Amino acid sequence: MHYFSLEDINNLKHLYKINLINSCSGFKSANLIGTKSKDGIENVAVFSSVTHVGSNPPILGFFCRPTKVTRDTYTNIKETGFYTINHIQESNFKEAHHTSAKYNSIISEFDKTQLQSEYKNDSFAPFVKDAPIQLEMKYLGEYQIKENDTILVLGEIQGLYINQDILTEDGFINLSDANVATINGLDGYAFPKLKERLAYQRPK
Repeated sequence: MHYFSLEDINNLKHLYKINLINSCSGFKSANLIGTKSKDGIENVAVFSSVTHVGSNPPILGFFCRPTKVTRDTYTNIKETGFYTINHIQESNFKEAHHTSAKYNSIISEFDKTQLQSEYKNDSFAPFVKDAPIQLEMKYLGEYQIKENDTILVLGEIQGLYINQDILTEDGFINLSDANVATINGLDGYAFPKLKERLAYQRPK
């Protein structure tokens, strides 16, 4: 087994370090966050940091890197208060990954990929059409992570759209039936299959 001390990690070449540390935490969520600027320009960007925060109220969070450079997703959310979270799947992961390219703020990634936007029930922010799970989100607040100047953005689910064939009777969403993607590191995409659901555990 290869061992890296903290000193070793700090002395690694930049790209190697980024790949190593982004991979070591395990598989991550693969989502497209859709926003719209106050001037009406649509934006969509891939994120691998969306995480469950709580069910009552229904809150999800995601992390933004430092805002010393332009971050259209963060800016649009702060200015309008709304965004969408859309699951990436096997049929569109290459197009989804291209949204990580740094386009000018006046250019919509929807225009540079085959991804299509759509609106539901007067939503302000665009959804990604055909995503098997689409969440309409409202900005709640944020927390500055002072150790590395990142931002944890919290939002409340305002609406949840799920393909009927992946929603079970007890509310469980079978992501594998929709070929939903997960991200390994920065650029590795995988499509896991459900092995088994295990019962709630109690001490023996």
